[in-house]
Amino acid sequence: MLPTYYLPHGGGPWPFMQERVAAYEPLAQFLRGLPAEIGKTPRAIVIVSGHWEESIPTVSERSDYSMYYDYYGFPEHTYALQYPAPGSPEVAERVTELLHAAKIPVAVEHERGYDHGVFVPLMVALPDANIPIVPLSLVEGLDPEQHLALGRALAPLRNENVLIAGSGMSFHNLRALFGGGDLNRAARFDDWLNEAVTGDPAKRDRELAAWERAPEARFAHPREEHLLPLMVAAGAAEGEPGTRVFHQALSGAATSGFRFGEP
Repeated sequence: MLPTYYLPHGGGPWPFMQERVAAYEPLAQFLRGLPAEIGKTPRAIVIVSGHWEESIPTVSERSDYSMYYDYYGFPEHTYALQYPAPGSPEVAERVTELLHAAKIPVAVEHERGYDHGVFVPLMVALPDANIPIVPLSLVEGLDPEQHLALGRALAPLRNENVLIAGSGMSFHNLRALFGGGDLNRAARFDDWLNEAVTGDPAKRDRELAAWERAPEARFAHPREEHLLPLMVAAGAAEGEPGTRVFHQALSGAATSGFRFGEP
């Protein structure tokens, strides 16, 4: 059985901008070590990015790939990046089947490309682009319990050698990052999040569902789209231990990544 992951994806196309590479080197090292951390090669990756929301869960059923450069104001070469990992209609159909079985409505699409929450971390972790990728959307409204339930429905994929990954950022207040906010406040939320994830697994879902009550919750996430992928990863490993596998200050703000279950 594969573990699940909540991966920090950093800011924009950072691995391909010389002025950002050094600042993000701890994240790059973590992502490069991910294949060894997982311990086996998945047959596909179902990835939930903080950059895709739909009215109901929506899965990409493409067999090919394209790119969606959903960032603005970056150097021209970052709009020519390619990550040619194929899709997997077979795994997408299995996702649809599992959500239907859990009585969760689901849609499929055939046009959306890989957004940077998908391709940026995977280009660093899996540069050969030889594992099929199946993006899955968040659900508008960003209800944490709904996303925990989404993860629970997908849990059987772990026994089918399909990796479930959430791609976001555990701190995502851009105004504070670039406007001189008190980033010590980020550490207080990060400490709470680590305790919630790595504490008693029987209590984890309840604590994550009530994340807005955490210290500095709305400072860390004025809008929670970058936190909700964590809920999917946690839900898919309900009752199993959580482990912090990445912890660094990125752009001055405490940032964490987590594994759920054991490799």
